[in-house]
Amino acid sequence: MRLIPREEKFYDLFRDQAGLINQAAMILVALFEDYKDVEKHVTEIKFVEHKGDQLTHELMTKLNKTFITPIDREDIHSLCSALDDVLDLIDGASGRLITYKIRQITPGATQLAKVILHGSEIIVRAVAQLHRPQNILEYCDQLSQLEKDADRIKGECVARLFENSASPTDIIKWKEIYEVLEATTDKCEDVADVLESVVLKST
Repeated sequence: MRLIPREEKFYDLFRDQAGLINQAAMILVALFEDYKDVEKHVTEIKFVEHKGDQLTHELMTKLNKTFITPIDREDIHSLCSALDDVLDLIDGASGRLITYKIRQITPGATQLAKVILHGSEIIVRAVAQLHRPQNILEYCDQLSQLEKDADRIKGECVARLFENSASPTDIIKWKEIYEVLEATTDKCEDVADVLESVVLKST
């Protein structure tokens, strides 16, 4: 029996963070599949991102006040930051639609958004198992594969920009949007790296 109980609330906060990522990804895909009411959807994602910032603050505050943590303190900090980065980049991608006055979405962007959504669903499942991490490594492998898929899709999308003789302005706008979408999957892989570290330390 522990004299000082470990604070298990971290698991709940991580699950909440993962849920917000999934929520934002669903809004992004819905917008890309039916490109209407853009400002409304972008505002919804921004609202989710603000909730994520509040969660991150709550989690970091709890970390600073907790004596015994359920997993290593550095892993809690890294996982919280990685999850926050995923949500920030989803918000960043959606915000650029307004900034760059994007009138219609390309099929490649929709593909990348769906990869992000798939990644968010895997993150939700993986984080839910943090307290019993026997299946997490499989989820980490899936997130790593998704990042490779997104990198390939981004490359194809950028190539098409030049093949289709898009205007220099459109090339600049869309190249950045594709890069931010792909970077979101990079951050999903960062989440996987932290989760893998947690599992390896527990075995």
